[in-house]
Amino acid sequence: MQEFLTINNLKCGYPGSFMLEDIHMKIEKGSFIGIVGPNGSGKTTLFKGITGEIQVSKGNILLKGTDTFTMSAKQKAQKLAIVTQNTEAPDMTVEDYVLMGRLPYKKHFQLFEKEEDYVLAHKYMTLTRIISHKDKLMCELSGGEQQLAAIARALAQEPELLLLDEPTSHLDISHQVQILNLIQQLNATLHLTVLMIIHDLNLAGEYCDYLIMMHNGKIHTTGSPVQVLNYKHIEDVYNTVVITQENPLSKKPAVFLVSEKTFKKSQND
Repeated sequence: MQEFLTINNLKCGYPGSFMLEDIHMKIEKGSFIGIVGPNGSGKTTLFKGITGEIQVSKGNILLKGTDTFTMSAKQKAQKLAIVTQNTEAPDMTVEDYVLMGRLPYKKHFQLFEKEEDYVLAHKYMTLTRIISHKDKLMCELSGGEQQLAAIARALAQEPELLLLDEPTSHLDISHQVQILNLIQQLNATLHLTVLMIIHDLNLAGEYCDYLIMMHNGKIHTTGSPVQVLNYKHIEDVYNTVVITQENPLSKKPAVFLVSEKTFKKSQND
């Protein structure tokens, strides 16, 4: 497969506070990759380094062979899009919100959207199943619907790389599955490369093809969900006792927590 995103010896973060160091990563086109790790391990800092939101003090990031630091903001927005965990809910319609994804394609002095912009916005609102809400205000939508609108806006940028920062946080299980099923579908049908931060290890194992586990600002381990989500790696990084077993249907790893009470009882039995 084609090498798509390459991160070489990356160092970035907040000088005097938290820094990522020695980050090396090669991502192939069309991959669906999950980034896991405890709070403070560097997941969001890595995203901000990739998007250029924070300064990189060492190394580089190549997108299809081009150093992202040489790209203008407009060029970068045409290549990658990000969906954060807290979706904005501005006082605007869903359609206008999704149309904001077309801003990187506007020419100088262009005040209004073209017909093509509306066609694409409606295409992705249909794909994310929020087209019926297009005339509602964003603030009138539920949390799950707002996330779907945010994904539609990101897709309207027509990116090749979609970055998702905990897209299912604060959502109930039905909306979590709906969002992740959609992302999995986009990855397969659009050949969209997906890099997703996700806290839930069971969801990460079930949906992602490849995982990157981070710990203390460094990459701890990488590989398939089966390779990464074993009890030893999880206990090393999260300092928590777990049991891992195979999902009988998907053959992906499932992680079971063990309470302190249960663990002590098992030790005494």
